[in-house]
Amino acid sequence: MTITNQHLKPLGESKYLKPARLCFTRDGVQKEWEIIQAHDSVAILLYHQDNHSFILVHQFRPAVSMRHPEGFTYELCAGLVDKQLDELTIAKEEIFEECGFDVPKTQIQRITSFHTAVGFAGSKQTLFYAEIDESMRTHEGGGVEGEIIDVVEMPIADARTFMFDESKVKTPGLMFAFLWWFDRHPQNKP
Repeated sequence: MTITNQHLKPLGESKYLKPARLCFTRDGVQKEWEIIQAHDSVAILLYHQDNHSFILVHQFRPAVSMRHPEGFTYELCAGLVDKQLDELTIAKEEIFEECGFDVPKTQIQRITSFHTAVGFAGSKQTLFYAEIDESMRTHEGGGVEGEIIDVVEMPIADARTFMFDESKVKTPGLMFAFLWWFDRHPQNKP
């Protein structure tokens, strides 16, 4: 993929982001801060039991292309909480859409939640975990609505090196999820 004619223009109306100026009083002093109101999200660490690997997505992110010419990131399967569904249901849908696995909700475990982009957005991301196998695969994945997603299998044996390989653009949530998994599976530590 080649990106050409890249430039920025002002953002008009958006269904995903709303720039705003937050006005508040702190210790009797009026303050202002520029923020982005954005949706919360879910992310899912998928462990493939048959292949002893993590299932990740390699996704095109236009904002990343401003710093990395290809614009692709390695991420956990993830999605916005932008509809009137509970987070677990959204996590199940995202696993199906992005990675092609039909995982029963009873087999998706909530790990924790944390806030991202705290300097300007502060959106909450809820992290889930699921163990999958080939019997759950229904299609090849790849996302919906024009998403550019490749499903990637990361062998557990390569995951630690991958985490610290700065040439691979990845999210902090992915690194946190890997560390969470290794903490619970000490036999996989070097």
